[in-house]
Amino acid sequence: MRHFGLLLLLKKETFGLRMLLFSAFLCISFSTWAQEEQAARKYTFTGNTSLTNNGISLVPSFSLGDPALLFDLKFTKDRFSIEPDFRFALEGKPWLFLVWFRYKAVDQERFSLRVGAHPAMNFRTIPINRNGGPTENVLEARRYLAAELAPTYKVSDKLSLSLYYLHGRGFDEGVKQTHFLTFNTLISHLYLSEQVYFNLTPQIYLVKTDDLLSYYVAGTLSLARDDFPLSLSLLVNQTLEGDIPSDDFFWSASLIYSF
Repeated sequence: MRHFGLLLLLKKETFGLRMLLFSAFLCISFSTWAQEEQAARKYTFTGNTSLTNNGISLVPSFSLGDPALLFDLKFTKDRFSIEPDFRFALEGKPWLFLVWFRYKAVDQERFSLRVGAHPAMNFRTIPINRNGGPTENVLEARRYLAAELAPTYKVSDKLSLSLYYLHGRGFDEGVKQTHFLTFNTLISHLYLSEQVYFNLTPQIYLVKTDDLLSYYVAGTLSLARDDFPLSLSLLVNQTLEGDIPSDDFFWSASLIYSF
């Protein structure tokens, strides 16, 4: 009740603040439930924090272009999960806040199908002029909703093939419709020694934003060690052709702490 009372008191605040408070409420609530059910193992809580030289979104071609700090949390009960995702520029400015609600509709040994949706807030700095005074920079929040469909086929313990489709809808100035379709191959746990291994994820994808369409290839290489919380990741992205303004080639390196 205290959490709901706090949300009611802040109902006149900005959408972004309400969403952040709502996410905090979910985190606290699920953490409490997880502790209560720990013996039965009904709930799990995992997450990671990433420090990167170039913040990358779920769609690889959408990047911050600056160093960033990323927080990804996951609260799971059976097939359902809630996954808050908060991204900041290193100077502390928010870049992206979203909360995934995901459900594993099919969970077989070889084949799985995940569906999900999220509200999101994307932030940008814009100049404004108040009553003819000097120009000042303010932080603007833009609202989005998105839904996903993600089938995966497990070929072997080390090889998986997947499709991923996301449709986003914008409610403020900027892009109104986004379509993202990608084909991924995951090659996992290729051991360099008894404990050190790497994962490789090549992908080819397309992005359509309103009337603009572009095609890309990308790949992620990660290096990790068994029972060790730190890992390294390198992403490269290359534009094949299209109309969406972006760098033809860019890369991003990340240091990841998992818990």
